[in-house]
Amino acid sequence: MKKLFAAVLMSSAVGAWADAAPEQYQSSCFACHSTGAAGAPKTHDQAAWEPRMAKGMPALVESVKKGLNAMPPTGMCSTCTDEQYTALIEFMASPAPTN
Repeated sequence: MKKLFAAVLMSSAVGAWADAAPEQYQSSCFACHSTGAAGAPKTHDQAAWEPRMAKGMPALVESVKKGLNAMPPTGMCSTCTDEQYTALIEFMASPAPTN
């Protein structure tokens, strides 16, 4: 029961942080992922993100933590947790929001 309760708490914390992902994106990811600088997949470009997402989230988070090609280790968010990196990746790989 304790594990289930911890999982529910963790899930709601990640869900709450996902709402903050666009704000964190602006300070950590925007510079490269908004323009595709140095080969970064552009935010909301699902075709560019599809082969990356196929690698699985653990591999993507590990790439962020270690750095990949021109992306520095931690991708400019040295205080982010794995769950926060996941929320940022999911935000960038998602379809563009429609207003």
